Amino acid sequence: MVAHTPSRFARRSRFLAIGAALALTATACGGGGGDATTSPAADSAAAPAGDGELKLGTLLPNTGGLSFFGPPMTAGVDLAVEEINAAGGVNGKDATAMHRDSGDTTTNIATQSSTEMLGQGVSAIIGAASSGVTKTVINQITGAGTLMMSPANTSPDFTDWDDKGLYWRTAPSDVMQGRILGNVMVGEGAATVGMIVLNDAYGTGLAKNIRGAVEGAGGEIVAESMFNEGDSQFSSQVDEVVAAKPDAIAILSFDQARSIIPLLIQKGIKPTQMYFVDGNVTDYSKDFDKGTLKGAKGTQPGSFAGEDFKDRLATVNDSLKDWNYAAESYDATTLIALAATAAKSVDAAAIAKELESVSRDGEKCKDFATCKKLLDEGKDIDYDGISGPISFDGNGDITEGIMGIFEYDESNVPQPLREEAGAV
Repeated sequence: MVAHTPSRFARRSRFLAIGAALALTATACGGGGGDATTSPAADSAAAPAGDGELKLGTLLPNTGGLSFFGPPMTAGVDLAVEEINAAGGVNGKDATAMHRDSGDTTTNIATQSSTEMLGQGVSAIIGAASSGVTKTVINQITGAGTLMMSPANTSPDFTDWDDKGLYWRTAPSDVMQGRILGNVMVGEGAATVGMIVLNDAYGTGLAKNIRGAVEGAGGEIVAESMFNEGDSQFSSQVDEVVAAKPDAIAILSFDQARSIIPLLIQKGIKPTQMYFVDGNVTDYSKDFDKGTLKGAKGTQPGSFAGEDFKDRLATVNDSLKDWNYAAESYDATTLIALAATAAKSVDAAAIAKELESVSRDGEKCKDFATCKKLLDEGKDIDYDGISGPISFDGNGDITEGIMGIFEYDESNVPQPLREEAGAV
C-alpha cells in the first residue's frame, strides 16, 4: 500500500435515490429491517458528477453469509448522513448515499454494484464488510481513483496493498482480534485449541493470529479444519476437530456457524468450550433451544453499542437486533465527511490526504457538528469515534483499537462482558 500523507477529513452524507429499476431488495438475517438499497431523498436521479456534492456509495451485505451485518452497518451510515446534513452538510451541500449489495465471494454482485456506483461518480465507497469480497473489488475501486473505506475489513493483507493511498478502514486488523481471542481461551484454562476455519482472507488471517497467541502462551493448536465459502456440510470438519479432544474450539466463520453449532453440540461439546468471532457473534435466540450457547464467548471489534447510540440508530431502522459494525460504519462516514470539509473538496484524492490529520493530533471532538465548527475556525481536529479512538496511520489502518468480549446468556443472546483496549 502506498503511504498516505497526513490529512484531514470532512464530508457529508445524505441518501440518494437512483430509481426503483436500480434498487436491490435487502434480505438480511439477524432481525435487520428496511430496504437497504437507497435512502430517501428529494430527488430521484443522481446529481451530476463534479457539482461539489459529496456522494457516497455503500457496498454492504444484504445477501450472503454476512447478511446480518447489512442492516446495522447501513443504519450507521444513514444516521451519520442525517447528522452531517443536519449540521449544515459538507462544504454547504447535503451529502448523499446510495446503498448497494456486496453479496459474498460466491457471487459477482460486488463487482456489479461497484461498477454501478463508480458510474454514478461517487467520491467514496463504504465497504465491503468481508475481506474476501474487498479483495475482488479493491483494485477496481481504487484504480478508478475512488476512495474506499471499510468499517469491517480485518485482514492484515490490506496494510501493504498497493491502493494508491485510497483504501482505509475503521476496524482493527485480525492481528488484534486473533491475539485477544487466543489469550481469552488460554486464560480460561484451555491448554489445547481446535479451530474450524473459513478458507478465505478473513478466516485464515484470524487462525494465524490465534495460533500465535495460543502457542506464545504455551498452549497447542491440535486441529485446524478448513471449509470454503458456499459449503453447506460441515460434518467432516467437526469430526476432525472433536477427534483431537481440544479444551476449546474457535469457530472462525460467518453465518455457517448456524450449521456448525448443532453438530458440535451433538458431539458432546459444551457451550463453554465454544468461542466465536465478529463474523458470527449474533443473536441466536430464534435458532436454538434456550441454554444451547449459555457461557460461550466471542469477540467483536469496537466498543459496546451504548443505549444512546442504539436509540439514535432506531430513528433510521427501528427493527435492529444486531449492532455489529454499526459504530465503525458511522465513524467511517463521519470521517470521510470531515476530511472533505477540511479539504474543501469532494475529490477522492483530496479527501484521502486529510483523513490522517482529522483523526489524530488535534483538538478532540466526537461528532460531526462539533468537529466541523472547529474546522471552520481553522483549528486542527482529532475525531474520536463511537467505535473507539480512531488514529489512522500512513497505511490507512487504525493504530489503536477496542475489542469487545461477549458471553452468551440463557436465551442465546451475546451480552457484553468486558472490553480490552490496545495497540493494533
